[in-house]
Amino acid sequence: MKKVLMFLALGGLIVGCGGKEKKEESGGFEMKRSKTEEKAADTSEGVPVDMNNDGVGPFKDISFSNEVDAELASAGEAKFSSICVACHMAEQRMIGPALKGVYERRSPAWVMNMIINPDVMLKEDPIAKALLKEYNNAIMLNQNLTEDETRAVAEYLRTL
Repeated sequence: MKKVLMFLALGGLIVGCGGKEKKEESGGFEMKRSKTEEKAADTSEGVPVDMNNDGVGPFKDISFSNEVDAELASAGEAKFSSICVACHMAEQRMIGPALKGVYERRSPAWVMNMIINPDVMLKEDPIAKALLKEYNNAIMLNQNLTEDETRAVAEYLRTL
């Protein structure tokens, strides 16, 4: 009985090891990994840069001064830390896009309209719709910020 069990265990070991050698030779794991990497690269480039779109909302043709208002940015950082960090980080994609360099991709008015008016932006703005699709239909919730709070968060985003 012991000999039979040892024979079965040895046979299972030989068959198990032989299968792994074939998988390594075929490169199946590497091929699957490269496909995933290609797909990730494709989706990160899905939404174009558009500096001429102001979005839908109360902010139109916004321009910032050359210097960051430190006091306003500090207030914006506090607001950002309390409501935005659940979905956004400065340099890493999460539920929503990374926000470092956002003003290199979007106009200040667009960013501020997205902060204050995300529900309407997601329904009517083509860039917001594309971002919604890119981020698996994870909607940005309206945090009911005032225009002053929105401006403070926008100023903080300049510091990232």
